[in-house]
Amino acid sequence: YTSPLVRSLALGQQYSSLGSQPILCGSIPGLVPKQLRFCRNYIEIMPSVAEGVKLGIQECQHQFRGRRWNCTTIKDNLAIFGPVLDKATRESAFVHAIASAGVAFAVTRSCAEGTSTMCGCDSHHKGPPGEGWKWGGCSEDAEFGVLVSREFADARENRPDARSAMNRHNNEAGRTTILDHMHLRCKCHGLSGSCEVKTCWWAQPDFRMLGDYLKDKYDSASEMVVEKHRESRGWVETLRAKYAFFKHPTERDLVYYEGSPNFCEPNPETGSFGTRDRVCNVSSHGIEGCDLLCCGRGHNTRTEKRKEKCHCIFHWCCYVSCQECVRVYDVHTCK
Repeated sequence: YTSPLVRSLALGQQYSSLGSQPILCGSIPGLVPKQLRFCRNYIEIMPSVAEGVKLGIQECQHQFRGRRWNCTTIKDNLAIFGPVLDKATRESAFVHAIASAGVAFAVTRSCAEGTSTMCGCDSHHKGPPGEGWKWGGCSEDAEFGVLVSREFADARENRPDARSAMNRHNNEAGRTTILDHMHLRCKCHGLSGSCEVKTCWWAQPDFRMLGDYLKDKYDSASEMVVEKHRESRGWVETLRAKYAFFKHPTERDLVYYEGSPNFCEPNPETGSFGTRDRVCNVSSHGIEGCDLLCCGRGHNTRTEKRKEKCHCIFHWCCYVSCQECVRVYDVHTCK
């Protein structure tokens, strides 16, 4: 099994060039017929879809930078995470959620910036203005972005099996995060910067905030078990919480039903790259610390010289002059 959303658009050169070259939908690898039709019908917003997948991958790598699995991608490989996403693990849950959120986020932002004729600002303001402010600017139409993400990302998740159910759930959890965190952004108007009048509009949160939120959801993800039911269309698999005494997962929680490898040693079957030669934090007792990140193998220490700006002075008016200093750092890497 390979993640259909990430597989469809995340080839390194593929997603980096989509914004600058004409898109040939038939040349994008891994699209199912429904995604192909979507691509041809909504060709204008496909660069934003690709940008959203890229945004999700970058955020995944930021959030897991200090973990044994650090969201490593493989160049020139259709399954860019290797076999890691073949299993129904927490890692797969997070990747689906952050990539689906990335697509919704990037499409919404692109529409607000006016890059497509088929979408724009959200004209359906929610409620009357408040005291001291009025509606203005361009409210971001996150519901349109969520709709695009749902149509494209979920197009392959129509099988009656547990993995499709898990992917649909986690995709939606990622998108719901955006809708839950929409907020008013305001601009002041008045003489000399006074705030006599404020115009406000609905805006998406920073994507980093969404990444932080979904990372917390990863840490508290709910383990499920697979149940089979016979229906008129045949056998259908559904998911049920494994532990009845825990709170049942909501639509905003991430779910999984297979355990993760420990990612300590390289293993081509699981997609683990191991942690040998990874930089670790010798002073931390957390997962990024040398004890845990290096899986008890110990670590090596080397010194590294770095050139940095120092002794900076502000001159009136208006520039800053700095000297260049060489500082020596200890760098610790896993054995």
